[in-house]
Amino acid sequence: MKDVTIKLDNVWKIYKMGEVEVPALKGINLEVKQGEFLAVMGPSGSGKSTAMNMIGVLDIPTRGKISLKGQDISKLSESDLAQIRGKTIGFIFQQFNLISTLSALENVTLPMIFQNMPKDERVERALKLLEMVGLRERIDHKPGEMSGGQQQRVAIARSLINDPEVILADEPTGNLDSESGHKVIDFLQDLHKKEKKTIVMVTHDEDIAKFAGRTEYLHDGQIVRGRKRF
Repeated sequence: MKDVTIKLDNVWKIYKMGEVEVPALKGINLEVKQGEFLAVMGPSGSGKSTAMNMIGVLDIPTRGKISLKGQDISKLSESDLAQIRGKTIGFIFQQFNLISTLSALENVTLPMIFQNMPKDERVERALKLLEMVGLRERIDHKPGEMSGGQQQRVAIARSLINDPEVILADEPTGNLDSESGHKVIDFLQDLHKKEKKTIVMVTHDEDIAKFAGRTEYLHDGQIVRGRKRF
């Protein structure tokens, strides 16, 4: 049986809007197992972004429990949580979230700085990753000097810099044309099949979700059904 890397146990997230309580998640139960490719689907307003924050342990639940590699995140200090999250999870965002004043190389090396990696090691690894995503000749280019597809490939390289076990991709093709989007999906599939990475992809697109091995569907803050593809 494969190990459970991330587990959500009866997770609720309730936001307060003045005197009104708005539940974004209503008792989510979800396990992310080592080595799987999971898609989380749902329409706008279904709670996908909140679920992504919970799966990525970027936020804490109002009620319920989140475990990361068997550790209850509520029992970790913020610094300890940041360290284990930084080593375990790599993030790919729809908006790329690159720093506009930094080059591709600098953007990719940034997460390693927070893990106290030596500069030579950061640069060497970043160069290899940028070459892997086909951007070796763009290392000195800033985000504004690259296409959307190229920026997303920089983001993929950045997500891999600490060699995380899990890649969490939030609408990774949402801002890309179809050709660039398919290249991103190809990268994710290679990471899953060849590098044995665990992939969690949040998407509203059924055509993109079909590449996952398992799909969970969110509606009004609840998982309504799951389907195994192969």
